[in-house]
Amino acid sequence: MRLYSLSVLYKGDPKVHLLKAAYDVSTFNFFQRSSVQEFMTFTSQLIAERSALGSRASVKEQEYLCHVYVRNDGLAGVVIADNEYPQRVCFTLLDKVLDEFSRQVSKMDWPSGSPATISYSALDGYLSKYQVWIP
Repeated sequence: MRLYSLSVLYKGDPKVHLLKAAYDVSTFNFFQRSSVQEFMTFTSQLIAERSALGSRASVKEQEYLCHVYVRNDGLAGVVIADNEYPQRVCFTLLDKVLDEFSRQVSKMDWPSGSPATISYSALDGYLSKYQVWIP
């Protein structure tokens, strides 16, 4: 049971853009890591774009399970995990991350923000803390 990606995105008009993300691609071959990370970024944006405001969903993509939560204010979170990782834990993590992110990062920065301009460093810590789930 593993988490591979944790992303915070903003669903504005006309499209979704990435605000901050953390990845764990250490289990992949060195030469595959950048393309796996690109796939996860692209998939996170696509799933958030296709999800309605105020919705939660779990989507199977290849051998991964992608959990998305889009809040009514447009802030969205996506967790990419393997198939065995518990869905409930993923949505608990997304709730916690989006609440904390919205308290620490001004809502004014969301529409124009990017991973380079948003200062929120907790994603890596959450990804490693929740990395291997032991019930």
